[in-house]
Amino acid sequence: MIGPLMRIINRISRCGILYRSEKLKPYGINGYQNLYIQNICKYPGVSQEQLSKIILVNKSNVARQVAALEQQGFIIRKVCETDKRQFQLYPTEKALALNPVIHEVLEEWNRYLLEDFTPEEQELLMKMLSKILDKAVALVSESEENA
Repeated sequence: MIGPLMRIINRISRCGILYRSEKLKPYGINGYQNLYIQNICKYPGVSQEQLSKIILVNKSNVARQVAALEQQGFIIRKVCETDKRQFQLYPTEKALALNPVIHEVLEEWNRYLLEDFTPEEQELLMKMLSKILDKAVALVSESEENA
């Protein structure tokens, strides 16, 4: 059962990335970068380290994506006043303007995927997926603590 579950989740995820990439291509970002923009808009001043924990991506990937988004004019990176080794990330007007577009793309994706489900089925699906996510995050967190 586990093998098929992971295959299904991974394939849905890859399809979502392809969908977002296509929809967001006119704005100059890909299907991964929307997550960075969303969270930097939601948490202005977030550090790169905090962002890596929020979106569950390793620090080197965050550094690469942040550098690309900064170069594209979506974010500003500032040295943290209390810890000169850390960067704080802020959205630019360009990112703030794009954020509602990103939300609409995600809403379209969700509406399409769930359109054949009753409200009760949608609620049950979300509860089950949330339960799986909680267990996955707990296991990863436990592994990091023991490393």
